[in-house]
Amino acid sequence: MEEFFQQLTNGLAVGGIYALIALGYTMVYGVLKLINFAHGDLFTIGSYLGLTLLTSLALTDRLGPAAGIAVLALMVMGLVALVGALLERMAYRPLRQSPRLSAVVSALGASIFFSNTVMLIYGARFQVYPQGILPKTAIELFGLYIPLVRVLILGSSVVMMVALYTFIQRTKIGTAIRAAAIDQDAARLMGIDVNRVILLVFLIGPALGGAAGLMVGLHYGQINFTMGWVYGLKAFTAAILGGIGNIPGAMVGGLLLGVIEALGAAYLSVAWKDAIAFGVLIFILIVRPTGLLGERVAEKV
Repeated sequence: MEEFFQQLTNGLAVGGIYALIALGYTMVYGVLKLINFAHGDLFTIGSYLGLTLLTSLALTDRLGPAAGIAVLALMVMGLVALVGALLERMAYRPLRQSPRLSAVVSALGASIFFSNTVMLIYGARFQVYPQGILPKTAIELFGLYIPLVRVLILGSSVVMMVALYTFIQRTKIGTAIRAAAIDQDAARLMGIDVNRVILLVFLIGPALGGAAGLMVGLHYGQINFTMGWVYGLKAFTAAILGGIGNIPGAMVGGLLLGVIEALGAAYLSVAWKDAIAFGVLIFILIVRPTGLLGERVAEKV
């Protein structure tokens, strides 16, 4: 039973990372009906920016571990958000009225560009985060010792997801985002600046992806320029699992995918964890094609 709960907490921590990345996919799709294939590479950029800022500014030495990591996360999120805004302005906005395939090709091109840029700047080898940044301690919960890093990752992920959901549901800007996702033309008639809404989506999604990249670097200690493809694919799967275009669905899908992977690797085989996760995805889509929570679509009359 102890092994089960250990794997469950591990799966929830990894699932929190998947969920943060999946939110970027689902927000862009909800507003533009476009899959941002470069989103996984924005996640990679976040992990590399975290390493660069951590080693060059020595934030944890100057401010202490807690404050240093918090400031580092805000800096990474801000910088990756700017990259996301530039991506929208240069790669997607000029093709807004073009056929859908043009935007897809542009997204793939941006992904290749980001991946190769990171490789040329940092090299093709694995990069290693400094050790000892996060304390290697465990907290006791009902007689179960859980590594502190898992608790921090899961807690931070949940806080950001709840903050995003509250922002989308309870603020005027969030209402504008939901209106643009339903019908952009009607939103314009109501006085909503759709271009600014789309730009905001490309700020929020990449910022969350950058935070996830920093978490991976701090948790696993090693990063590589190709990891955006793997995590991006898993997060895209999580978004589909929960219901692409649905923000709570992306959260649930990410957490569920992480738990399925962790339990599959522990009780069956590590080599089969991806096959198990995708097998569950296929089964759920057969039973419920719109995903677990589905996508709310308004019909135009």
